[in-house]
Amino acid sequence: MSERIQDGSAAERVGFIGLGLQGAPIARRIAAEGFPLTVWARRPEAAEPFAKAGANVAGSIQELAGKSDHVGICVVNDRDVLDVCEQLLPSMRRGARLAIHSTVLPETIERLGEICDAQGIALIDAPVSGGPEGAENRTLTIMCGASAADYEAALPVFKTFAGKMLRLGPPGAGQRAKIVNNALMAAHMGLAHAAFSAARSLEIDTAALAELVAVSSGRSYGFDIYASLSDLAHFSAGAVLLRKDIGLLEAVVPQGNGAGPLAAAAHGFLSEFNVK
Repeated sequence: MSERIQDGSAAERVGFIGLGLQGAPIARRIAAEGFPLTVWARRPEAAEPFAKAGANVAGSIQELAGKSDHVGICVVNDRDVLDVCEQLLPSMRRGARLAIHSTVLPETIERLGEICDAQGIALIDAPVSGGPEGAENRTLTIMCGASAADYEAALPVFKTFAGKMLRLGPPGAGQRAKIVNNALMAAHMGLAHAAFSAARSLEIDTAALAELVAVSSGRSYGFDIYASLSDLAHFSAGAVLLRKDIGLLEAVVPQGNGAGPLAAAAHGFLSEFNVK
């Protein structure tokens, strides 16, 4: 433990992998706060804006590992995380820090934790909530699973893009909280979908309903998102992610412990999309 980086600072070298819709603004915030940044992306065009802004673009994941004290990963799913880590971890130095910002199975994090422990690498389970705008505005929430010391050491980097950080337990705990949060969001959108259907059957103008609920007790973030959609097709990409989130919930929560009602509320909405 004594070999691990204990005090994050602007001199600490940060690597970031995953420059998509969520990862890119996180990486931009890290660089904007003065941390020397190295990025890697499967698509070279995703890294071009970072190169123009002065960040180092690594030619490989292994190169990024060798140039980083703290590495953040924000890719789509478990397979992507494992593929990246298979290349990354052997080249990370003992004492470095790895933060997983993707939403994945807790078991994936725990599996990586065993590998990291054997190599003397600090693993922080750190899924985020708040979307791209949350990163841009420095208001993301990070649900952390890590030792107390590793969590504290990562805070200077996390504070560049997040407004709320909470340690929930060991690695895996952050993912469990994120899965419940995302399932609740999916359920809220499903309930909003049902509410709009009920309103139409009662000949209530849905625009008026949205305006009223926005200042009434039925309001939720999921309702606001649903009400803002001029066409459900505009939410196709989001529906894929919500279907993934419900799948994670059903995989980790024992039957009869709340997953059923959350999933049922979401499925009516998700059935409008061709997602598996």
